Amino acid sequence: MTKKLLFVTTILLVVALSAFAADVTGKWTYQQPGRGGGDPVPVTITLKADGATLTGSVPTMGGRGGGGGGTPPAPTEITNGKITGDKIYFEAKRTTQNGESITKYEGTVSGDTLNLKVTRPGRGGGDPTTTEFVAKREKS
Repeated sequence: MTKKLLFVTTILLVVALSAFAADVTGKWTYQQPGRGGGDPVPVTITLKADGATLTGSVPTMGGRGGGGGGTPPAPTEITNGKITGDKIYFEAKRTTQNGESITKYEGTVSGDTLNLKVTRPGRGGGDPTTTEFVAKREKS
């Protein structure tokens, strides 16, 4: 009897946490500083929540308009996306000339505001860099 009660309680807790997961589905935009102190560049990420799972895409870096006039690179699909209450986490894996690079994103959602911390690997094996942004949900 005790095991059944524990099982049912656990299931109810999982369902309750999923019900209270933040609504993050949509497009979110933040301003990233331009290279060499240039004008800020808008960055738009697309997120889709499915219970506690988060999917979506982020722009491929280098595709921010190099002036070549070509087709911009396809967005990078996010991996390991999770939602716990108002907290989100996901990664973007990219293949670079130096091998695989994983950028980690974690944040807190409050209404149409996403406080986002982005951690990128260091160049040449150096220490990672972390930057914080405030993204706003785009109105459709």
